[in-house]
Amino acid sequence: MTRVLVVDDDPAIRRTLGVNLRARGYEVEVVGDGRSALQAVDEQLPDVVLLDLGLPDLDGVTVLGRLRAMAEVPVIVVSARTESDDKVEALDLGADDYVTKPFSIEELLARVRAATRRAGAESPALRVEVDGLALDVSDCVARRDGEEIRLTPTEWRIVEHLVRRRGRLVRQTDLLHAVWGPRFDRQTNYLRVHMSSIRRKLERDPGHPRLFLTEPGMGYRFVA
Repeated sequence: MTRVLVVDDDPAIRRTLGVNLRARGYEVEVVGDGRSALQAVDEQLPDVVLLDLGLPDLDGVTVLGRLRAMAEVPVIVVSARTESDDKVEALDLGADDYVTKPFSIEELLARVRAATRRAGAESPALRVEVDGLALDVSDCVARRDGEEIRLTPTEWRIVEHLVRRRGRLVRQTDLLHAVWGPRFDRQTNYLRVHMSSIRRKLERDPGHPRLFLTEPGMGYRFVA
C-alpha cells in the first residue's frame, strides 16, 4: 500500500486529500506544520509527500530542504504561491513536482501516481553485508558466511520493509499494514512469530539480536 504524507495547515485541504486518497486505496497521514512533517518522515518514511509551502512554523522551503537531507522520498509541492520564482526555488531544492492551488483532485492524484512510479523505477538494488550476513533484498537472497538461507515470502516482505528503512523505527501498525494489509491493526502476534523466525535464521545469536531489534510497545528497527 502506497503511503502518502499530507503536510498542509488548512484543515479543509487535509480532510479533502485524506478522504480522496484513502478512497483510492492509499495509506494517508496528515499533519499541519513543518516540525510534525519532519517527525513523521523520521518515524516512518512515506512513499510520497504532498507539501504546502505556507506552514505556520517552518517555511515549506525549509522543510523541503530538510526532507532532502533526510531521504530521497518524492515530494510534490502543493501551494497557493504562483510566482515562477517560488516554483523555481522549490524545484531547485529537489521538489519532484509543483501543483498550484486551487487544484483538480484527479490531476493531483495522477501526479502522485507518476511520482511513485518514477520512484519505483529508480529504486536501486538493495544489498546489505554485516557480520558475515549478506542480504540481497532486491533478489530475495540471503547468505550467512556464504551459505544460503531460505526465507518465506512473508519474511522477505518484513525484512525488506525494515531494511529499506534501516536505522528508523517502524511501528507495529505500519509493518502490519505493509505486509498483511490495513485490516490487520491488532495482530501483533503475527509480527512476534515471524520476527522470531527471522532472527533464528539471520542473527548470529538469535537470543541476543544485533540487527533486528524490538522497541517494546512500539515496533521494530533494523540496525546495520
